Amino acid sequence: MSEKENNAQHFLDLIRQSRRGKFKIYIGMSAGVGKTYRMLQEARTLLRNGVDIRIAYIETHNRAETHALLDGLPLIPRRELFYKGKALEEMDMQAVLNLHPEVVVIDELAHTNIEGSKNEKRWQDVMEILEAGINVISAVNIQHIEGLQDEVKGITGVDVAERIPDLVLQQADEVVNIDLTADELITRLKEGKIYTPDKIAVAIKNFFQPERILQLRELALKEVAAQVERKIDSSLPRSAQARNERFLACISSNHLIAKKVIRKTARLSAYYQSKWYVLYVQTPKEDGDKIGLAAQRHLINNFKLVMELGGEVIKVKSTNIAKSIMQTAEEKKITTICIGKPHLNVMGMLMNTAVFSQLLGKLSESDIDIIILS
Repeated sequence: MSEKENNAQHFLDLIRQSRRGKFKIYIGMSAGVGKTYRMLQEARTLLRNGVDIRIAYIETHNRAETHALLDGLPLIPRRELFYKGKALEEMDMQAVLNLHPEVVVIDELAHTNIEGSKNEKRWQDVMEILEAGINVISAVNIQHIEGLQDEVKGITGVDVAERIPDLVLQQADEVVNIDLTADELITRLKEGKIYTPDKIAVAIKNFFQPERILQLRELALKEVAAQVERKIDSSLPRSAQARNERFLACISSNHLIAKKVIRKTARLSAYYQSKWYVLYVQTPKEDGDKIGLAAQRHLINNFKLVMELGGEVIKVKSTNIAKSIMQTAEEKKITTICIGKPHLNVMGMLMNTAVFSQLLGKLSESDIDIIILS
């Protein structure tokens, strides 16, 4: 792209950015901390100040104090869909676009839409609404962030099904943490302000244990602090000497390890606000007819995860992994290569090739770092 085209593209990006709606996310460590309550309080304040605000989707979970805040707030009716013989309700994205209010409140950001909806996920609906120039206030729990899944599973033992890519959080103009102590949250639970009485005992035995709440609380505080730091960094002029980071994650068909490497590389790139790639070198041992259908499916899902998290997938057929990594790093001007632990297939194959020493030498000459991710 020529310098003239670059300048034109930059100006076009500025125009689009100015037209895009502002995005605010309330984030919390768990259900019941008060995210929906706070959104509705803000909606009432904006309405009193003459702002054209509508409730596009809200989930009060029949909590009386939260439901009471809906009184007097203009609602956009939900659309009804029939799925497996049942009538279900979804947010009416088209109605939001047609009405084009100044601000909309959209709860449950990680929600999976009913089959037959335009988008698979609610966060995708929100992206379209923002692009239309409508401001959005939304909410999500820390355990629904894709890049934190390994940490969340380690704390709760649960593999969370509904997730949002880290990129969604990074696009927020403002991220607000709704914080409670473990004691306050458990008190709310026992008072019936989170779940119905029949679910309280089970919740206390499982998710709502003080040590788990404390760990999730720490995770939420760290994430919001990191988002604030990124916003500060992005608003300040970059040093002329600052290195423009570019990350390359190297994966194999070992899907569990690959997923960890992908998520951690995505978070590194988010921290540095940099471009990142994922390289998969298909050796003769990993031809489609040799790794099996399940491994192929996992590989495709990991490629999809990369794209959802804002990365770019590079697929190469080669008998020499080290050489392919070296060539890709040079072509893409990579500054940091991310690989799995030494016991992984990709590292083992690297160690068994004569090219590995050449790779280390080349990376050293090029001032490229290697990060081994656990």
